[in-house]
Amino acid sequence: MSNFLIVAEQVSVLFILIVVGFVLGKKNVMNEAGARVCADIALLVATPCAVVNSFRRESTVEVWVSVAVMLGAALLCHLVGILLAQVVFRGDASKSRVLRVATVMSNAGFMAFPLQLAILGETGLFYGTVYVAMHNMVFWSYGKVTMDTAGGKMNLRKMLINLGTVSLAIGAVVMLLPFDLPTTLAGPLEHLASLCTPIPMLFIGYSLSKVKLLPILKRPQNYVLCALRLLVVPLVSAGVLYLLGVRGTLLLAATIATAAPTATSVSMFATRYGQDEEVAVNVVSLSTVLSLITLPVVVTIVKLFA
Repeated sequence: MSNFLIVAEQVSVLFILIVVGFVLGKKNVMNEAGARVCADIALLVATPCAVVNSFRRESTVEVWVSVAVMLGAALLCHLVGILLAQVVFRGDASKSRVLRVATVMSNAGFMAFPLQLAILGETGLFYGTVYVAMHNMVFWSYGKVTMDTAGGKMNLRKMLINLGTVSLAIGAVVMLLPFDLPTTLAGPLEHLASLCTPIPMLFIGYSLSKVKLLPILKRPQNYVLCALRLLVVPLVSAGVLYLLGVRGTLLLAATIATAAPTATSVSMFATRYGQDEEVAVNVVSLSTVLSLITLPVVVTIVKLFA
């Protein structure tokens, strides 16, 4: 119970930030243009700075081994999601394609980073950034092939060279330096990295303020998706990782990333490639709301044997 309360307390902090964004959206204090700016700041500035800042640590063999283990763990978590998605959501219909990708791709950055930092500290965020590098590779390979029925080819360039992998590479260089960054660089980096929690939550709150939840609640497929995305995939993945010997902070960081709601970029992909955009928006919204309940449960369960 104490573990649950600790995690629930951290999630409640994120929930309050989401509520603030929700109210700002409902009162039209934040409009679509402002929300887009928030998303850009979080994606293009705050998150890369948080990634680089988390790599300001001593370079040791143990650290690099943990990076390799986390990459493997992230790949395994995605493979579990792909397998379950293929079993549950069959067929080539647009809806099925969206639901498969929505099952596999979690919001491993926007939602997971703040929680990893709050519960596990800088080390948890460090592992989380490694997870996102693999997440991006899967998204631009499996995600694109599944959604893009016209082309269907992997985007190799975006798979290997994207904001997540570039940030990871810069962070690796910073960690290899024989000295820490000077204050004139470290100070701004830390301040910008601190935006990684509030700005994404405000954006998520605004997005939820523009969605009508009642119609979403009436569709059984949304609950099946959320059960897979928020409970089955993370718990099965955590169980497999445990059997393979993964423990401690690394296991918890991977679990938080895997237990996050469906990535908002799934709806962007659906729009871009002409798939069922309504289904994508519905599952992103509902999974985000339900994750505020499921995340403490999942993390607490895994924490018992981590």
